[in-house]
Amino acid sequence: MIPTGLLGGSFNPAHGGHRAISLNAIDALGLDELWWLVSPGNPLKPNAGMASLPARLASARHMARRSPIRATGIEAELGTRYTIDTLKLLVRRYPDRQFIWIMGADNLVQLPQWRDWRGIARLMPIAVVARPGYNDRAHARRAMGWLRRFVRPADQKLHWTDWRPPALVFLRFSPDVRSATAIRQANPRWFERYEGRALRDPLTRSRLADPIRKGRI
Repeated sequence: MIPTGLLGGSFNPAHGGHRAISLNAIDALGLDELWWLVSPGNPLKPNAGMASLPARLASARHMARRSPIRATGIEAELGTRYTIDTLKLLVRRYPDRQFIWIMGADNLVQLPQWRDWRGIARLMPIAVVARPGYNDRAHARRAMGWLRRFVRPADQKLHWTDWRPPALVFLRFSPDVRSATAIRQANPRWFERYEGRALRDPLTRSRLADPIRKGRI
């Protein structure tokens, strides 16, 4: 089995903070690869200010270069909208891989709003990356009321492939304050350098054309 991390997000745009967290997680968890699941759309985020999927995927591919990170838009091909559905299909499609879901402490705060969030925890282990300003709230929220019993010691994190889910481990790295919001505020037209590209997805090998060029939004 190939130990593989999964990190989902809008990547609007991908930035050095995503890369740093991912490389740290690869090292901390002993991963062969980490996949960035660039979402076609997040039901919990507004569409306003969201760049096209090809532009966001291109920014992720650029940021992931020369690393064990693979940026993919596979959710668009799978036709899934919710994390639980994506993860179920990935487990079926890639039986040679053992997955761990990686999320920031900010997402743990929102986790009870996700569809079948307990099902996610039952499907694969979860690694939560500490983020400044969110860690205390994450521990206090309703998700931890159920997940607390499944928390594993951080010093056992390299043995996650032996864990039977639900299993949760907290990872703490040097704080990284970079954010996509700050990048968009500094450069609202950041996506223009990536638009108009047709990319071949590293997992599906299909080409993802820019929907703007096809008259869609």
